[in-house]
Amino acid sequence: MPSHRGRIAGIITCIVLLVGFISLYSRRLDAITFTEKFYVPREETSVSKTDLDGKLNFGARPAVQTQTSWNAPIMWELMFDGSLYDRKHKEANTAVAITVFAVGRYLEAYLNTFLTSAEKHFMLGLPVTYFVFTDLPEKVQNITLAPQRNIKVVKVEKYSRWQDISMMRMKTISEVIDAVLQYNFHYVFCFDVDQIFKARFGSEALGESVALLHAHYYKLPKHRFTYDRNPKSKACMAEGDYYYHAAIFGGTCEKVKALTDYCYVNIMEDKLNDVEALWHDESHLNKYFWLNKPTKLLSPEYCWDESIGDASDIKLRRLIWAPKDYEKLRTW
Repeated sequence: MPSHRGRIAGIITCIVLLVGFISLYSRRLDAITFTEKFYVPREETSVSKTDLDGKLNFGARPAVQTQTSWNAPIMWELMFDGSLYDRKHKEANTAVAITVFAVGRYLEAYLNTFLTSAEKHFMLGLPVTYFVFTDLPEKVQNITLAPQRNIKVVKVEKYSRWQDISMMRMKTISEVIDAVLQYNFHYVFCFDVDQIFKARFGSEALGESVALLHAHYYKLPKHRFTYDRNPKSKACMAEGDYYYHAAIFGGTCEKVKALTDYCYVNIMEDKLNDVEALWHDESHLNKYFWLNKPTKLLSPEYCWDESIGDASDIKLRRLIWAPKDYEKLRTW
């Protein structure tokens, strides 16, 4: 009898997950129906990975790891010629989308600085559209944009817990890729809003599947990585390659959609089982990249925390963590 009940419970769980998965693929964001307005002409020419990453100087930074065991580059200053990447991507008319969530007090605290600093340093010379997801669209300030750069503000639900906002962004990103981005952009990058661009964050960061090494863990031994160890969670990991930071991830629309779908479906399965991964969507992201190796890794230069005492490896702070006051920000 117990095994019979277990089979029934398993079937019900599968049905619920299937319904949720179908819903994920069938829905569209009603607010994003104006594809033509934000249309960026796409050339058939694509930038060859071998043309660009094949010219990387992996020996330029002997004190740090510059390549993974599966031969993906880890991008550090001095390894690449930025002008070469820029020229090739401009010739290919590469278009890039950014997704950023500014919900609740995060909008007033961080969004304007994030956008204005991005305009000074992020993918300069390429067509870029910022997709800002917020519960307060009327409070998004106008900023001056360079040619071929746009902002689209999309209203989203405000969840009662910041953890849910963090996790459910995966569903929203998947939906906007499905509805708009896949038709108009070659690449999409997903950022946390509480960050400030300080130097070039350029086309050398573009790749099929891009992950970021966490600034606090890249030097630590693997046994200290804070993977989810709960066997009841879909994010559970006994081992891994690196510890990745969910503050930035990106790639082609196809690959980012695969990542966000994976994370969302597993987050929902955990919820059905009354489980929450240790570091929420970041735990699921680490599990995804363990099973699906990224094709390019960004070093901590691309997301540095100034509170870290030893910055000897960081020759250029491309983006830094903004000061955080979680007590105020996460109190709705």
